[in-house]
Amino acid sequence: MPFKIVVPARYASTRLPAKPLLDLGGKPMVVRVAERGLLSGAEEVWVATDHAEVLAAVKQHGLSALMTRTDHPTGTDRLAEVVEQRGWSDDTIIVNVQGDEPLIDPALIARTAQHLADSGADIATLGCPLGDAADFFNPNVVKLTCREDGDALYFSRAPIPYARDHFSGENGKFSLPAGLPAYRHVGLYAYRAHFLRAFAHLPPSPLERFEALEQLRALSNGFRISVMIVDHPPLPGVDTPEDAKRMQGAFSTAADGRGEA
Repeated sequence: MPFKIVVPARYASTRLPAKPLLDLGGKPMVVRVAERGLLSGAEEVWVATDHAEVLAAVKQHGLSALMTRTDHPTGTDRLAEVVEQRGWSDDTIIVNVQGDEPLIDPALIARTAQHLADSGADIATLGCPLGDAADFFNPNVVKLTCREDGDALYFSRAPIPYARDHFSGENGKFSLPAGLPAYRHVGLYAYRAHFLRAFAHLPPSPLERFEALEQLRALSNGFRISVMIVDHPPLPGVDTPEDAKRMQGAFSTAADGRGEA
């Protein structure tokens, strides 16, 4: 089942300036991500960046990259520009692999693309069971709820679905009731090119603005998002300086052992 990968790599980062170029065992992080993408069986892997240094670093390692505008508000908007630059047909499946996940499982990328093809939806993404009450009430952990057919109903930073009777009890906020269909959203996406073309022309919805979740723009405009439930979340990426040190240590250890992180 043919599919393509785009790795959006924005140079600026509040917490980690020049994050795509973070050195991991002698290679920039964005190169590590693209190399994982190549292992997934994708037809093409493109790094889409807004900075000449990132473009040069990717090409130096023999990988494909292209320049995109600097004013894209989201990574999805950046993918839409790639679709136009490359002239991909409306049925093309594109997987958005975040540029700060150098340990992403290539098999999971391929499974996400296949799930989109099988579902007939406009978008496919992932969820995993959420069993920890602290995560459930943490606004930095995005939750989702699904319809019976597996399509997404809603994404939120709020605790959803809310078990009213359980959480009104004395210890309710320290545990989750048995059987609560609570899922953490995993931000790996597969899109059809026709959706990306449409998305680029849609204004942000009020839900998207308040929740700061771009997938709500798609739901608000009637697009289908099919959710594939996996047992465990992917290995963590790099968001903070602490994450960067941890990841550099992992790649350094792998290099010392003549292995690959």
